[in-house]
Amino acid sequence: MLRTVTSHLSLDVRTPLEMHLAVAVADGSYDRSEVLTVRHEDGLLDVLEVKTGNGGRMHRVLAPAGRVVVDYQATVLGVADAPPLEDLDLIELRRPSRYADSDRLLAFARDQFGDLTGRPLLDAVADWVHGHVTYSPGSSLPTDGATDTLLKRRGVCRDFAHLTVALMRACDVPARLVSVYAPGLKPMDFHAVAEAFVDDRWQVVDATRLAPVGTLLRIATGRDATDTAFLSHYGGSLSLRSMTVTASVKDADDDGAGCLR
Repeated sequence: MLRTVTSHLSLDVRTPLEMHLAVAVADGSYDRSEVLTVRHEDGLLDVLEVKTGNGGRMHRVLAPAGRVVVDYQATVLGVADAPPLEDLDLIELRRPSRYADSDRLLAFARDQFGDLTGRPLLDAVADWVHGHVTYSPGSSLPTDGATDTLLKRRGVCRDFAHLTVALMRACDVPARLVSVYAPGLKPMDFHAVAEAFVDDRWQVVDATRLAPVGTLLRIATGRDATDTAFLSHYGGSLSLRSMTVTASVKDADDDGAGCLR
């Protein structure tokens, strides 16, 4: 499988700040070629790579005031090995988190999904979220969590993923959010999906059903959007002027029930 991805961010930095970018493809057992540049109107800025969990790579930039443009492009040949289960996952990823507030959904999840386990449980949760939540850009707030999505019944990909993760955790299954490049996604953007540890392996579902699961390419993995945001900043202010994301695939082998590769 050959996947090609790009992302372009144009930012207005009002006051100097520290910027964290999560736009680079995660490390994996595939061949990858890539270029990341962060350019200020006065020239290129230094970029420091920081390793995160599950092969993720965050890039730290100290940005002065002015126009800043981020460009990333990568070509990935092959697929990654299945992600391992870390001992801490069995503890941390069954707990509630900021946007996957599973402790508020315990009774609902147990009433709705009964005694289901394994992949049937994961499929049932994803089917319920898909069938009861409407994909509606601009309908949710950045501060919305899983319970907000359950009540509003509308949202974007991160809201679908947060609700799926929270419902799985409410059923005592380790689950997490993954940001991805998604060839075939319409409309094209950074995408978020859920990954749960069932039947002795990590398995991914996309309750939005907007992209082929078998072509997804991992960027960042974490408890929820707190750990996977494509852009965060500290110590100053900025505005996002524009963003463009592309993702394409050749020779895809779409295994909708498999691992994120």
